[in-house]
Amino acid sequence: MPKVLVTGAGGFIGSHLVEQLVAQGADVRAFVEYNSLGSWGWLEQTPPHVRDSIEIFCGDVRDSHAVRQAVQGCHTVFHLAALIGIPYSYLAPESYVATNVTGTLNIVQAATDLGVSRVVHTSTSEVYGTAQQVPIDEAHPLNPQSPYAATKAGADQIALSYYRSFGTPVTVVRPFNTYGPRQSARAVIPTVITQLATQVQAGQPGRIKLGAIRPTRDFTFVGDTAAGFRAAAGCDAAVGEVVNIGTNFEISVGDTAALIAEIMGVPLEIETSDERLRPDASEVERLWCDNSKAAKMLGWTPSYSGREGFCRGLRETIDWFGHGENHIGYKADIYNV
Repeated sequence: MPKVLVTGAGGFIGSHLVEQLVAQGADVRAFVEYNSLGSWGWLEQTPPHVRDSIEIFCGDVRDSHAVRQAVQGCHTVFHLAALIGIPYSYLAPESYVATNVTGTLNIVQAATDLGVSRVVHTSTSEVYGTAQQVPIDEAHPLNPQSPYAATKAGADQIALSYYRSFGTPVTVVRPFNTYGPRQSARAVIPTVITQLATQVQAGQPGRIKLGAIRPTRDFTFVGDTAAGFRAAAGCDAAVGEVVNIGTNFEISVGDTAALIAEIMGVPLEIETSDERLRPDASEVERLWCDNSKAAKMLGWTPSYSGREGFCRGLRETIDWFGHGENHIGYKADIYNV
C-alpha cells in the first residue's frame, strides 16, 4: 500500500489506528510529538512487529516546516494530533488554538501543496454541543460549548474550506466518545476504572469522585473508531463530507459508572467533586449519534454496538487496566486536568 502519515500516532486513538494500518499492510509514517525523552507515547506499548515496521517522525504540528517534511511522499494523511482535554482548555485556550487550528491549517496546506490523495481530519462530537434533536446527524447545528470544542469546530472548517477552495481531498470524521485500552485517565471510563481498582487494592469500599453524572454519551470502542478512519480513507464519496462515527447507543455517565462497578464486582458510591464539574453553560448534556451516513457511505458499522457491545468493550478495557504495567503512569488518587 502507499505510504500513509498518522499525526498524533503516539496517542490513544492514533496508536490503535497505526496498529490496524500495519496489519492492513500499509507503509506507515508515525508523526509523534517531539520530547526530550524521545518517547513515542503509546507506540512504545505496541507489539514489536508494529514498532519495527513503522517510520517514526518526531515534530510538532504547530511547525509548518516540520509538517511539510512529514507529509512529503505520503499518499494519505490521517490527522489526529490535537489537544483534547476539555478542562485544560479552560486554563490554556491559546494552546488549543495553536495546536488544533493552526496545526490543522499546516496539515491541509502541506497536503495541498504536495498533492496528497486523501486527508482524513479528526473532529469530535463535542462540536455539536448539547443535542438539539436526537439522534445527532451531520446536519445538526454546531454549538461548541468549551474552548476545546470551539477550536475543533474551527479546525473542521479550515479543513473543509481547503476542499471547497482548492479541491484538497478532505474527509472530516467526527467520532463520538471513544473509549478503550490506553485512554487517558482524564476521560470518564478510565477515571472510574482506575479509582475503583485503587479502592479495591486499598481494601476500601468503591467510593469514587466524578463530576456531573446526568449527561449522556454515545461511547464507541477504539477499534471501531480506528476502523471508521480507515473506511473513510478508502471511500471516494466521502471527499468533502463530514461523517459521524458512533454506536447509536445512549447511556448516562452515572449508569456507565454503575455498569463498570457491576462488571468489576465492586460496590459503588459516587461523590460529586466540584473541581470535576464543567461550568454550567459549558456542560454538554446529551450526545447520541446517528451513524446511518457512515453505514451507507462508508460501509462502516460498529462491532461493539448496543448495551451488549458496550459491556464487551468495557470488559476488554477493564482487563487491560488490570495488568499492572499498563497503568503505571495513571494517577487515580488525584484529578489531572
